[in-house]
Amino acid sequence: MQTAPSTQRPWLRFTWHYIEMIIAMFVGMGVLGLLFRAVGLGLSYDTHPEAAYLLMAFNMSVGMAVAMRLRRHGWLVTLEMCGAMFAPVVPLFPLLWLDVIDGGGLMLFAHVAMFPLMLAVMLWRRDEYLGCAH
Repeated sequence: MQTAPSTQRPWLRFTWHYIEMIIAMFVGMGVLGLLFRAVGLGLSYDTHPEAAYLLMAFNMSVGMAVAMRLRRHGWLVTLEMCGAMFAPVVPLFPLLWLDVIDGGGLMLFAHVAMFPLMLAVMLWRRDEYLGCAH
């Protein structure tokens, strides 16, 4: 059986890298979330939605940063990807403060926005993510 044409391999690598980033994000969120709750630092999205979201975004960012640094990505692209975890709340926090959305809505809308933002970061730096060096 013939392998995929060479023009498709970089995009398959790109797609796999996107999936890896999502996996790393969930691993960071799960492992660090359990750790923080175990030491009494768990936060409720109902009572402290801003802090709970920021802690969760931090946990996801740590997971992705570890995965990216292991793949030898530079700090700039790593921080850009981590920024995609925090960026969705910029327009959402004011909506929360104005009681347009609640903590659950904040989490829902932020998570929905997070995935296309991650993809946008990767497409913006597609040479980094299409490259064969990783």
